[in-house]
Amino acid sequence: MFVLFVLLVIIAAVLYFVGRSTENGKVRLGALAALTAGLFVGISSCVHVISAYEVGVPVTFGKVGSPMTPGLNLTSPFTNVTTFSTRPVDLNLSDKDVVEVRSQQGGVMQVEVTVKWAVTPAKAVELYRLAGSEDAIQQRLVFPDSREIIRNVFARHTSEEGYSSAREKINNEIGQLIKERLAPRGIDVTTVNLRNVKPSEQLQDQIDRKIQQQQATERATEAARTATAEAERRRIEAEGIAKANKILSNSLSDKVLMNQCIEAYREAAAKNPVYAVPCGAGSGNPLIVDGSKRN
Repeated sequence: MFVLFVLLVIIAAVLYFVGRSTENGKVRLGALAALTAGLFVGISSCVHVISAYEVGVPVTFGKVGSPMTPGLNLTSPFTNVTTFSTRPVDLNLSDKDVVEVRSQQGGVMQVEVTVKWAVTPAKAVELYRLAGSEDAIQQRLVFPDSREIIRNVFARHTSEEGYSSAREKINNEIGQLIKERLAPRGIDVTTVNLRNVKPSEQLQDQIDRKIQQQQATERATEAARTATAEAERRRIEAEGIAKANKILSNSLSDKVLMNQCIEAYREAAAKNPVYAVPCGAGSGNPLIVDGSKRN
């Protein structure tokens, strides 16, 4: 821009002297137009407009100045301004950038994560010195640091925790560590979203085998529990029958048997003529015989 200003001023000066020597009004008018354009370009080269949600870093002859806020900013015509967006940017670690991690047991998983980050305006100068441009910030700082932290966190957990039971806890650990790592550099990490954890084929086979073994163990445990309950039921039933037989055996004394014979005799005598004979050899117990029946 400043070079264009110098060229326009030189052109205006040349046209002025040519027009003066030839007394040509049109040439003088051209000189005035060139001078006006040169002045406009010169003023423009000293003015930089920073858009909303941006921050500018001025560099003059290799010296980095203070951050430039949104609005109109006056600078030297020799100043180059590099702008950074302060809006949140999404870093999607998926597809070709998916993160391959290993669990505490060595199981391999593929992890998809989204890191939302933004430039801290007050530290734009530090970021310019570290990276140089907005794209370089993501590629040189956010991208490698995020991948490293994700791998380190998963390495402290088992495979089962990684793909199921502790995903929320792991997500919080990753987010906290990334924020702590990047905040001092001027990068504000707003959210970290652990979107998907996919076990490798080998790990998936191990998971399937483990599930099958657990199901078989549960079935065997249930069968053993059922068999134990049935055996206990039969034991209790056998003990009950044994106790009943013992009680019955103890209760069948000679006097009890005699009393039962007498009761039977009474019932038979109430219906038909009967006579009594000894009930059992040498026992003295009568045998009730119905006398109304003939052989």
